[in-house]
Amino acid sequence: MDGLSPAGIAALLAGGLFAGVVNTLAGGGSLLTVPLLVLLGLPGTVANGTNRVGVLLQSLVATWRFREGGRLELRALLPVLAPVVAGSLLGASAISRVTDATFERLFGALMLGLLVPTLRRTRGTAPGPGFGRVGSVLVFFALGLYGGAIQAGLGIPLVFALVYAGHDLVRANAIKVAVNASVTATAIPVFATQGQIAWAPALVLGAGFAVGAELGVRLVVAGGERVIRPVLVAAVLALAGRMLGLY
Repeated sequence: MDGLSPAGIAALLAGGLFAGVVNTLAGGGSLLTVPLLVLLGLPGTVANGTNRVGVLLQSLVATWRFREGGRLELRALLPVLAPVVAGSLLGASAISRVTDATFERLFGALMLGLLVPTLRRTRGTAPGPGFGRVGSVLVFFALGLYGGAIQAGLGIPLVFALVYAGHDLVRANAIKVAVNASVTATAIPVFATQGQIAWAPALVLGAGFAVGAELGVRLVVAGGERVIRPVLVAAVLALAGRMLGLY
């Protein structure tokens, strides 16, 4: 990709804005933006790395806004961060060494694997009993592995894991975006050193992501679970439809 056309810039801004809203309310926005980057001419692995810049900007904006609105407490975030970041570093290091064709196969397979946990807990949004100390470390380490390697769709199982760990949907989303910021900040240097970030489209996409995050937080703060629930269900159904070849 030598340069961006006006149409390409518009597509990235619009895609980033939509994905930023969806990621803030639920997750799965990167299922749109990674293919969009590929459509605009980036190889799969470079699209994966490039997308992380937008996700980081979106996550930082959303984290700041949730924190400012009193929806994010550090004591709830810290126990999740260590295993997720450790898993993210390992996952990013592993995925940055695979070929484009292998990445695209892994992307499809892992997206398909997300269907079971997401569809099973679509309506299970009441705070759950928790995983226990060891179980929590293992679950969030595994999510970090996935987030570091692929990232797309991470928000959906992360929200369900946080709800099961005892958080309501609003606070689960606040913790989720902060975790996403940490996962992405850990992964970006790995992709950058491998030359797998195209910075011009990354920054354009990131602008759209950041605006989408601002809108998403406003919707969550104003509407709470009533707003989150339908977007979460729609994200799961969109993921299922794509994997089943319906579009």
